[in-house]
Amino acid sequence: MQSVAFGLRRVLPTTTSSRLALQPSVFASSSRTLLKCQWNSRRHVSFKNPLTWVQESLSPAMRDKASEQQTAAVRQEQIEKGEANLFDTLTPEVTKATKATVAKKKKIHTEHKYSTKTFKISHRKLNLLSRQIAGKPIDSAILQMMFSEKRASTKVKSMLAVAKKHAKMKGLDVTKLVVSESWVNKGPRQIKRLEPRGRGKFGIRVHPDSKICVVLREGKTRAQLAEEERVRKLKRIASAGYVREDVPLRNLGPAWAW
Repeated sequence: MQSVAFGLRRVLPTTTSSRLALQPSVFASSSRTLLKCQWNSRRHVSFKNPLTWVQESLSPAMRDKASEQQTAAVRQEQIEKGEANLFDTLTPEVTKATKATVAKKKKIHTEHKYSTKTFKISHRKLNLLSRQIAGKPIDSAILQMMFSEKRASTKVKSMLAVAKKHAKMKGLDVTKLVVSESWVNKGPRQIKRLEPRGRGKFGIRVHPDSKICVVLREGKTRAQLAEEERVRKLKRIASAGYVREDVPLRNLGPAWAW
C-alpha cells in the first residue's frame, strides 16, 4: 500500500505541473507566489489523497437492489428469448404438485435386521441359540429365550425385544413378525493367551467373541399355519378308485401272482 501511494505521489504532481505549464496564467504577474497558490488550490480540488483513492477503489460498494418490477421485466425478456431458467418457468401449482408427489413416495419396509454386540462367547455355543429361534414367530422366540438355561439367552432375548420395537416403528405388523433368518458371526478380536504346559512346553488358548444377527419379516401367523396343515392333511385322504374290469391285461407275469 505504501509503494502504491508513493508511486501516485510521484506521478500525479508531474502530470499536473506539465498541464499547468501549458495553460496561461490568470494573473499578469511574474511572481511565482501566485502560481504556487494557484497550484495548491487546483491540486486540492482536482485530486484526492492517494490513500483515500485506493481505499475507495478497492473497497466493496453496496449495489442498488433491483425492484420487483425490474426483476420481472428482465425475466420476461429472458423467457421470450428462450434463455430463462427451467425452474423459473414453473408455475406455483406445478411446484406444489411436484412437492406433493415427492412427499407421497414413502419407503415401505419389508424387513428389519438387528444384531447384538460382540461379547465373549464361542460361536459354536451361540449357534445353538440361533438354531433354536430360527423360523419361529417373534413372541415364540422371546418365550424360548426366557426359559432357556444358556448364559447368552438373556442377551438374545433383549435383542429380540428391541428388534420387535424397531420393526413396529418401521410400519411392520407385529402380529405377523417371524425370525426369517438367524446366523452367528465371529468377532474381529480373537484374544490369544499362552497356556503353560509341563516340561517347558506351552499351548495357545483362544478367547473368542461373537454376535448373533436376525432378520425379521412378516410371515404367516400360527392360525394360518394350522389351517394350511389341516387342508394339507385333508387332501391326502382319498377315496377308493373305480376299477374297470373290461380293460385288457398287459405285461403279465410268467405265472400266477399268488
